[in-house]
Amino acid sequence: MSGIARLLEIMTRLRDPENGCPWDVAQTPLTVAPYAIEEAYEVLDAIQKGDTDATEDELGDLLLQVVFQSQIAAESGDFTFDSVANRIADKMIRRHPHVFAQGDAARHADTWEAGKAAERQARAEHGTLAGIPQALPALMRARKLAARAARVGFDWPDVTGVVAKVREETEEVEAEILSGDRTALRDEIGDLLFAVASLARRLDIDPEEALRGANAKFQRRFEAVEALLARDGETVDGQDVDRLDALWQQVKRGA
Repeated sequence: MSGIARLLEIMTRLRDPENGCPWDVAQTPLTVAPYAIEEAYEVLDAIQKGDTDATEDELGDLLLQVVFQSQIAAESGDFTFDSVANRIADKMIRRHPHVFAQGDAARHADTWEAGKAAERQARAEHGTLAGIPQALPALMRARKLAARAARVGFDWPDVTGVVAKVREETEEVEAEILSGDRTALRDEIGDLLFAVASLARRLDIDPEEALRGANAKFQRRFEAVEALLARDGETVDGQDVDRLDALWQQVKRGA
């Protein structure tokens, strides 16, 4: 028995109303969906760490989410795992005519985008920005929105225009801080983050990846500050900001 056939059989047994697992039987597409996002990020984390054993394990967890959703859908007669697999297979063939039919490999990117646009139109998703999932992480979605708009010419002529936009949005945030209008401040901070995501896109940097790197760097440095304090039998709690800043600068110099 193949690995996928075995997994499908296991999921069928888990979902059996009489002899299955009560937790698995109680799940719905909506209750299971968040786990797919979590597992996808765990796959990414394992890949970035270069841990092939963890990557294999996490890919299995992610595959389970596809199997789980497909089993629930099969029970209601909507679709099956096999139809899901065939659908993506058909899509990949359709989007790669230069491989599976006569076509120009040099125009692959144009063909790919044209194919996606045709698929959106078939789903009655009209407009340049149609089809970008609302559930994407906000920075990732901001980059995709800006990139999609740029394809039809809605973009700055060069990167200096994006840098100026970031400065403009920063000034507007400062103005709303002074005004005390919390609703307007939240709006302006959103505009600033969107502008930064657009700047990253123009520089061919993934803003989501860049922020993950910044998060990791902050955690590493903060934990180093805690370690320095612990060496003297102290903790971060109760330290004045000047001491903490001095330790932070010390850690930065040693990084």
